[in-house]
Order: sequence, then C-alpha cells, then structure tokens
Amino acid sequence: MTITQKILRQLRDFESRNITFLDPDGSWPIVWERAKGVHIWDAEGEKYLDLTAAFGVAAAGHTNPNVVRAGQKQMARLLHAMGDVHPHALKAELARVLSRITFERWAHLTHHTSRIKGKTIFSNSGFEAVESALKTAMLATGKRGVIAFEGAYHGLGYGALNATHREHFRSPFRSQLRTFGHFVPFPILSSSSRREEAHSKNRQSAIGNRQFSEPSHVGCYEVEQRIRQIFSREKIGAILVEPIQARGGINIPPPEFLPLLRKLCDEHGALLILDEIYTGFGRTGKWFACEHSGVVPDLICLGKALTGGFPLSACVGRADLMDAAWPASTGEAIHTSTFLGHPVGCAMALAQISEIRRLKLCERSAKLGEFLLRELDSLVTNHASRVTSTRGLGLMAGLELNLPNGKPATKTALNAIKMLLHRGYIFLPEGEHGNIISFTPPLTITKAQLTEAVDALKKVLNHE
Repeated sequence: MTITQKILRQLRDFESRNITFLDPDGSWPIVWERAKGVHIWDAEGEKYLDLTAAFGVAAAGHTNPNVVRAGQKQMARLLHAMGDVHPHALKAELARVLSRITFERWAHLTHHTSRIKGKTIFSNSGFEAVESALKTAMLATGKRGVIAFEGAYHGLGYGALNATHREHFRSPFRSQLRTFGHFVPFPILSSSSRREEAHSKNRQSAIGNRQFSEPSHVGCYEVEQRIRQIFSREKIGAILVEPIQARGGINIPPPEFLPLLRKLCDEHGALLILDEIYTGFGRTGKWFACEHSGVVPDLICLGKALTGGFPLSACVGRADLMDAAWPASTGEAIHTSTFLGHPVGCAMALAQISEIRRLKLCERSAKLGEFLLRELDSLVTNHASRVTSTRGLGLMAGLELNLPNGKPATKTALNAIKMLLHRGYIFLPEGEHGNIISFTPPLTITKAQLTEAVDALKKVLNHE
C-alpha cells in the first residue's frame, strides 16, 4: 500500500464522507505533501504545476518566504489573542492597511467632500465576511431583503447560503432557511463576440484594453428591470455581487454592470456589497476587480489571498456607514468570534500585501492574463475538441466545453482535469455543470509555465 492509499483510507474511515471526493478507481485525489512557488509535491514525491493557487489563496506563491517568516515570527511571540476583548497591535495595523488599500485609495472616485476611510470586521473564512456584511446592511438600513445573482457563490454558512444560488448547496437545508435572498440573472459577456470585436475595434470596454460584446444571455437592461421590480415589492437592504463569478464559471459581466448596481443602490437606499474574496489582491490585474469599472462599494468582503494561507477574512466598510450601523461596544460585542483578527493571520496578511506590492503582482497579473487569453483563444480557433468559448480577466480565466448539441460537456472536462493531474498539472472545474476548466494560478507564474500548461491541456483535449 502506498503512502497516498494509506492516507486516503484513513480519511475514508474517519472523515465525514461528504468532504473529500475519493474516486473508486483511485485516480483522484492526490495527497499534498509540500508546496513552493507555483509547484506542489505529493506524498509520493511527484511534482505538479498548480493552476489553482489552492482556490486562489497563494497569490504571492505557495509558502512565500517572507509571508512564512512573518507567520513563524508571530507564532513564537504571540500565538493567540482574545478576539474582541484584549487586542494586539497587528490587528490595528492590518485594519489601517485595509483602509488604505480600499476606501482611502478610492476616495477620488466618490463624491465625499471629506476624507473617507474604511473600518473592518475580521473573521476566519470568506463566508463569515459575507455574513458580517449582511448583518451590517440589516443594521444600517433596517431592511431584511438582499438581491443576489444566479450562479452566485458566497459561501455555505446559513446566512451566506441565502445568497448562494446553486441548488446543490441550498436544497438539503431549505426547510431551515428563512429566505431573504432574491435572485436575478447575472449578465455574461459573449466570448465569441469578444474575439470578433477585438478585430473590429468599434467598442472598448472599461475592463482592461480588451474588446467586449453585449451580454450573451441577458442584458443589463433586463437585469435592471428585474431589480427594479424586486425593489418595488420588497424591503431590500443590499445588493450582493461578485464582480466576476468564479465558482459560477469565470463569468465576466459587461462593464456597465457594476455602475448600474451602484446607481440602483443609491436610488433605493440600499448598500452595494462586493464579494471580492476570490477576485481581490491582484487576481484580475488590479488590486480589486471593482477598480476596472471605477465603482466604489459600501462594503467589500475579502479573504483567500489576504494571508496567502492562514484562515483570515475581512469585511471592510465605509467608516461612516460602519459607525452608523454598529453601536459602540459596551463590553460584549454583538458580532464576534474566538479567533477574530488572529495575530498570526494578521502578521501573514501584512507580509502578503507587502509581497504583492514588492513583486508588482497586480501589473504582472494584467500582462500575463492578456497572454493567457490569447493562448486559450487558440484552442477555439484550432477547433480543439468541444472547446466553445474562453473568458478571463487577469489571471482568472476559463475554458468552456460543450457538446455538439450545446449541452455542457461535463464528462469531457472532468476527464481532462483527471488526465492533466496525472501528467503533473492541477486544474479545477467551475460552473454549475463543472464544464469550465479554470485558470487561477499563483500570480508569480511565468509565461513559459502558462504556455506549458495550455499545451498540455490542448494535447489532452485533442485526444480525449
């Protein structure tokens, strides 16, 4: 019995069976042993190129030396503090830095005459940051309703689950949910038309320098009408949206989408909450994806790449809004947790943000993202098996596979990902049907490594 087989047997015996998928034929998963930069080594010593950044977490590379050093130093000094009771210095410093890279950087885009800043609620996982934002919206507006989008993924806690769209996650628990989420379609750009317009150059979007077409499924006008209808009949306190849907299938909306949502929130006294847990910290070629359209949210949810590998998330809101929504503590916070603002996580987050700056990873993501899309487009133009479209922004890209009849080629995508795994490449499927092969590698990946991965994908698809 191999080391991998022994570990997987132990998981099968002692972990809840709904967690780790164990393929009966033994082809999935591998067991990670160590990681460095853009590579993973498994328990058998095999080396892999990681095209996932471990769900987008390792933006500055796996086990980035400066981030690791910061965590180790903090662990030796102060391993744990007391959440909302006795603070530590790094929690204050990280809250200050998050204010600087969000609302203070965006001040010139707002109509506020006075200097604005951000205030933070720390938590552990991304869904907790979303739930902090939902609570803030309820306190600030007194309205329980939230508008979210089809295809949305905001986490699986009972609050966040009201705004996560996929029935796979919601249906087993529907009887316990007091539903306050109202779903509307998410407008998606047509990638085939995008390629055509890139040649005609008759319309340039606010997203980077690429050319885009009108939405392929539903347009912003239809979305606006649906949202206005909900506002007219429900008490809506917030619109919650991912600037790009990651788990939904790397879905990129038209450039006018976020400005439209900002306008509707302003008109109806609702808050605009942006879930940038996946898209933040350089993933799309800017610090935050909302910066492509110049839209400033009321609240922004952050996680994943925030620390590069330690469980820490943050809900950052405009300071005046946060102060109006949340009362000053009188000794017992109404929203807190044991590990709130964990000192090791804060130390690693400060180091991670410094590394993103030092390595110019936002700029790197933008340039490499353009290159990656050109490489992926070649799979479509060369008629690789069942490849129907590509989309992406920065180093967040997707390749969609469909059958000749237009139905999702789920089996083809999953088989390709398994074959690539055993050739030394780690990919993940996205979208409700799992037919989108996604690219979200560490932002430290090289052009040569991206080319290598695309070539490997091309070979697998052409022989599938």
